[in-house]
Amino acid sequence: MRRAAEMPRIGTAQAWRDAARALLSEGVPPGQVEWTIEGADQAPLFGGAGVPVRTAPVTVPRSFLGLAETVVWHDDPQRFAHLYAFLWRLRDAPRLMQDRADLGLARLRRMEKAVHRCQHKMKAFVRFREVPPHRTGRRAFMAWFEPTHHTVEPTSRFFQRRFADMDWSIVTPDVTAHCIDGAVSFQLDAPRPDLPEDAHEDLWTTYYSNIFNPARLKVSAMTSEMPKKYWKNLPEAALIPDLIAGAGKRAAEMARAAPTLPPLRVEAAQRQQQGFASDWGAKGETLEAELHQCTRCPLHGAATQAVPGEGPLDARVMIVGEQPGDCEDLEGRPFVGPAGRVFDAAAATAGLDRSTCYVTNAVKHFKYVVQRKRRIHDRPDRSEISACRWWLDGEIARTKPALIVAMGAVAAEALTGSGKDLLRRSGKLEATGDGIPVLITVHPSYVLRAMGQAAQEQARDMLERDLRLAASIQSEVCG
Repeated sequence: MRRAAEMPRIGTAQAWRDAARALLSEGVPPGQVEWTIEGADQAPLFGGAGVPVRTAPVTVPRSFLGLAETVVWHDDPQRFAHLYAFLWRLRDAPRLMQDRADLGLARLRRMEKAVHRCQHKMKAFVRFREVPPHRTGRRAFMAWFEPTHHTVEPTSRFFQRRFADMDWSIVTPDVTAHCIDGAVSFQLDAPRPDLPEDAHEDLWTTYYSNIFNPARLKVSAMTSEMPKKYWKNLPEAALIPDLIAGAGKRAAEMARAAPTLPPLRVEAAQRQQQGFASDWGAKGETLEAELHQCTRCPLHGAATQAVPGEGPLDARVMIVGEQPGDCEDLEGRPFVGPAGRVFDAAAATAGLDRSTCYVTNAVKHFKYVVQRKRRIHDRPDRSEISACRWWLDGEIARTKPALIVAMGAVAAEALTGSGKDLLRRSGKLEATGDGIPVLITVHPSYVLRAMGQAAQEQARDMLERDLRLAASIQSEVCG
């Protein structure tokens, strides 16, 4: 026997939920239910009994309840049938709510999204006008709105919270919501009200026209967010055609009227940037002395001393490592510990004479953590690398090398701005911001950290290959 289920236009969500549970508990399949909406020009095609009284409890996933309580407000006449058909399948497949490939679920999700979008537009485009109050001491407002879906009832809770200090009515061609003294009620088929003029609209349209930014105008995006169907009820909509037509001229006027001097925040940023730029050149003899007094970052507090570079000041090749190690921190010279010995051996094999190079580090103080009374190297962070650029830039300006060899990620970051993908970049020439060639290679400590003899040999070969290229460039520039 076919069943006829007529849904009321007010309280639709709860009514559908009760009817669906009752039908499902009695085992009525979707094909035997004809859903209609109160007052619609449609009658059941077949006679039949009404919705049964629920005889057994029915359990459904909570996620479906949230979906159904939104979809019932869609304007599709078949929304109730689609929901019940999916619910019928959900009995035997409770995980169906997670199946994104299911066509029935996909259709319901699209309907849910459309209802949510309609609710969003209602919140954005309802325009109230003040009307005579229902009683003294409480202002009253009324609006006319034409929603795409039946969203007045579910969205009324938003307006109830948002405008709790006033009475209001939102009249639509379908259901009208009234909020009097904080209590919301609904009315069917209310006539369109003759709303009075609002003195505040002149102020609002003046504000709207002044915040309209012609330089950022995108007509398609604007009409997507503010569909034209809503324009007839928006006071600012009358301004839009003229604002669009004059956007090009206004944008040009704004450009001509733009200030020629940078704003104060730009000046502050420029001063900060200048604070990190080294000014060494002619007074290079003071570099080491001032470096030992450096307090530009917190690393000076725990280190024994700063470690400046060493080598000929007219060296054509500069070797830049990462930072001093434990031995370097104690002796005050770069590359004298285990990594230094690996570098010396690799340079000798590659034909690069260390005594002809200027050898230094990107960071001048030893950063470490203590483990079992030993000081273990800890990688400098970006702010510490940036702070030490002052000294590295000074050494570069004083030495004026033809080639810089960046050994390790910290050196690569200090010189090129990036320490990423070091193995992929190894053996390749890049450049500093001033255009000085930078040869990227691994740090000697990478050889020491490699696990196993084969890995160590491979790392050593990579370092020797890159230093051999540096020796070749040195020979060319020295003629």
